[in-house]
Amino acid sequence: MTETPSVPPRDKRGQRTGYTTGSNASAAAKAAAIALLSGQWPEVVEISLPIGETAAMRPVRTDQGPGWAACGMVKDAGDDPDVTHGALICARVSRSDSPGIHLEGGEGVGRVTRPGLGLAVGGPAINPVPRQQITENVLAAVRDHAPGGEDMLEREGLDVVISVPEGARIALRTLNARLGIVGGISILGTTGKVFPYSTAAWRASVIQAVEMAAASGAEQVVMSTGGRSEKYAMRIYPHLPEGAFVELSIFTGDALRTCVERGVRSAAFVGMVGKMIKTAQGYMQTHVAANQVDFAFLAQVCREVGAPEALAQAVAEANTGRHFLELCQEHGCQAPLQRVVDLALERCMEYVASQGGAMALDVVLVDFDGPVLAQARAARPEAPARTAEAAPFVERLAADPGAFYHDDDPIAGGGA
Repeated sequence: MTETPSVPPRDKRGQRTGYTTGSNASAAAKAAAIALLSGQWPEVVEISLPIGETAAMRPVRTDQGPGWAACGMVKDAGDDPDVTHGALICARVSRSDSPGIHLEGGEGVGRVTRPGLGLAVGGPAINPVPRQQITENVLAAVRDHAPGGEDMLEREGLDVVISVPEGARIALRTLNARLGIVGGISILGTTGKVFPYSTAAWRASVIQAVEMAAASGAEQVVMSTGGRSEKYAMRIYPHLPEGAFVELSIFTGDALRTCVERGVRSAAFVGMVGKMIKTAQGYMQTHVAANQVDFAFLAQVCREVGAPEALAQAVAEANTGRHFLELCQEHGCQAPLQRVVDLALERCMEYVASQGGAMALDVVLVDFDGPVLAQARAARPEAPARTAEAAPFVERLAADPGAFYHDDDPIAGGGA
């Protein structure tokens, strides 16, 4: 049987929402369980989502044999530029002599190789919320279609294997390798839905990356604002392992807070001029549309450090952070750049203290081709040592998905 996948609804901005890999895996597993238990394939399978809603999805691939049934769903991420959009998400459900529902990952689902993610090392990269979602939807199929309902699971069980045939290839476009997840993608989704251009999934990946860096045992966690900054950061800190480096993107505050939560004692923040200026202004999220460079602020910085008035006036009329840098270089004046870095360090240390933390921090401004333009360091303040929280991020989310993921968190022109 081949069907067209269901179309997700639109959000309040008129954009199509999508369904997560966890929801697609849940739908595939529930449909396969229904076919195995009843002998009939559903044309449409209705699943429950972690946020309390339901979704109706159509199988696109089905197969069945003695004691097993397999189903595939094509992930529709809606209007979100998700790398897993269009991926085939499959589930194979088979009978087992072992009571209960047993979930495993197959082809194209990553395997966890390092601690720190809240997932068992050696196990499949199926996060706690989608794991629960898959199990609950298979249980619903048992309840409705097995002789005796749920009592069946006291006598025998069901093995559920999730697979993504193109998962290994898709994973090359994700952060999984950096997180210690090999061989495929992760099965994700805390709400069950994908919200177009939402920062939620982006933030979550940054937080998990910082957790992994903290768990790596490296003496310092180095956070950069992008891919080029990270490449240059690796040159500045060549003695550190790759696992110590994190791209925090626009989420400076989330990265610093996670360092505090995980008991990091020493960190570094490496970035280019635009995001460094915004950090100096006190912005702990540095998205271009949300928080703008304040050129009056930069002109005042120039005056505070005794730069020529001609430079201050030119900076007041500058167009971009890069333009500010070019003006400083044209005037042969490094002091404003150093002051920006000093202020960025002050703002970061204030934020760390506001989160109840204490750590040493380097702040390094790099040019677009790599040279260090300015840097500053703060020693770790005297404070009681803070140990890492017991539960990693993914486990804390499971209890309250709505506390982190929202349908009103857009990024204009960016991906989730």
